[in-house]
Amino acid sequence: MFAIVTSIIIHLIGAVCLLLWGARMVKTGFSRAYGTNLRHTISQGTKSRISAFAAGATVTALLQSSTASILITLSFVKKGFMTVTAALAVIIGADVATTLVAQVLTFDLRWLSPVMLSSGVLIFSFYEHGGRTRHIARVMIGMGLMLLSLTLIREISQPLKTSEVLPLILHPLEKEPILAVCFAALFTWAIHSSLATVLLFATMVGNHVISMELGFALVLGANVGSALITLVATVGDGPRVKRITVGNLFMKLVMMAGVIFFIPQIAELLNTYIPGTTDRQVVNFHTAFNIALAIVFLPLAKMYALLLVKIFPDRQGARDDNGAAYLDATALDTPVIALAGAARETLRMAEIVERMLEKTITALEKNDETLIASIRHMDDRVDRLNQEIKFYLTRLTQESLDPKEADRYIQILTFCTNLENCGDIIDKNLMDMALKKMRKQEKFSEKGFAEIREFHGNVLQNLRLAQNIFLSEDPALAARLVENKRSVRIAEVESSRSHFNRLRDRVSESIGTSDIHLDIIRDLRRINSYVTSVAYTIIDHHEQHKTRRATHPEDPETPMPDAAAESL
Repeated sequence: MFAIVTSIIIHLIGAVCLLLWGARMVKTGFSRAYGTNLRHTISQGTKSRISAFAAGATVTALLQSSTASILITLSFVKKGFMTVTAALAVIIGADVATTLVAQVLTFDLRWLSPVMLSSGVLIFSFYEHGGRTRHIARVMIGMGLMLLSLTLIREISQPLKTSEVLPLILHPLEKEPILAVCFAALFTWAIHSSLATVLLFATMVGNHVISMELGFALVLGANVGSALITLVATVGDGPRVKRITVGNLFMKLVMMAGVIFFIPQIAELLNTYIPGTTDRQVVNFHTAFNIALAIVFLPLAKMYALLLVKIFPDRQGARDDNGAAYLDATALDTPVIALAGAARETLRMAEIVERMLEKTITALEKNDETLIASIRHMDDRVDRLNQEIKFYLTRLTQESLDPKEADRYIQILTFCTNLENCGDIIDKNLMDMALKKMRKQEKFSEKGFAEIREFHGNVLQNLRLAQNIFLSEDPALAARLVENKRSVRIAEVESSRSHFNRLRDRVSESIGTSDIHLDIIRDLRRINSYVTSVAYTIIDHHEQHKTRRATHPEDPETPMPDAAAESL
């Protein structure tokens, strides 16, 4: 008998994993297809508590994951774009919406599973480069898998109701509701899905594997566990996030404490006023719990938010500007948003390199060792941002990118790498020469330094232009930058000729700084070459797009370029 129960449990675990995978496909599909719209819905739904509640409910109903909605909300809170009151209202709405999803999935929809699976697979195969349509097909496949998994769970758990071993395992939970809540909370946190947990417990109650009262206690634990998921996932974040995650957990614990000792009475009320099957009653209890939480805490959200701000005040002192500020982990399921964040972070990196280059001319002119140390410290920040951006992009490529996204991925990665190289040239070459000049007490000739200043100004101007090109992807500006590169090359030759003329005329300053002068011009030209490379990628992609439209006017999208595919 024990071996039979073990076999059933193994198969049950497989069915639950299928349910989780289906839910993940639905979430990923909607995120890829409508991620921008969903995030906009949450960010704009902050005018009032009711609108924030509705925004959270709407997004969760589509994503079928309150955790995903809450993590999106936390990303706005972390950046200061959403108040604590609005965030709490969004979370309450998300929790109510996930109960409505559970209500729908509790119906016997096993006939719909093969329809969703076959339709989804056909659409997914037919639209090989179908963009949003392909993602909608992924949603259909995910829904089909979820419905199939629920059917499997019902069938697999049927023999458990006659098992002699299972009651021995569940007996402690029947007698100890607090223990049942703790078990369900940990189980929910482990599988990272309160929806899957509630559906599993409802099915087990429907098959009379466990009692309805125990099912209610386990549902309470699932609600507490859903709050634990986000709390643990953001444990290292600052007080802004802690206000929301701890506040969410406290709301669940307060409601759980007010309900747990009245489970038999609540079961009797549900059976009396909302008759239905036992599995339906478990989901009804789940819905009633979260609606009651909304009724209690939504009107108190503003006062509750003030209390949370007092408990978790903002940290004193300036924030750490060394690390990334725009790399949002919750956006990884939506490449267009994730790439926008990575591009914004790369522009922040470019601004640091620009400030380094601006200060370089002063460091070369004046013997200021403190300024040189400051520039080198800025290069450390550039190196750190480069690592964080590349790591973030590596995580992004776990999901497939469409051709346009793949092109942008390559542009960001290339520009980021070239900026890091520019920073290294300034740090390891130009600052070394500034120190060498300072220690030898050498001085540039007036005409020689004027040439260096003019050359430096041209390179700095091209760096600023490159940032505009990277942001706008304008091929006309890119062509202008390429033309500027030719001008810089000509200026390098003219500067070298002028310097040699000064050496011939025996200008003492030029003789003393000859090597440094030529090396500075060479390194500034190298920086200009790295900066200009962004223009070539923009021009190349523009020309490729024109060629594709000319040869395949009916095909709006084409496969990923070979270079992009290899890098991914």
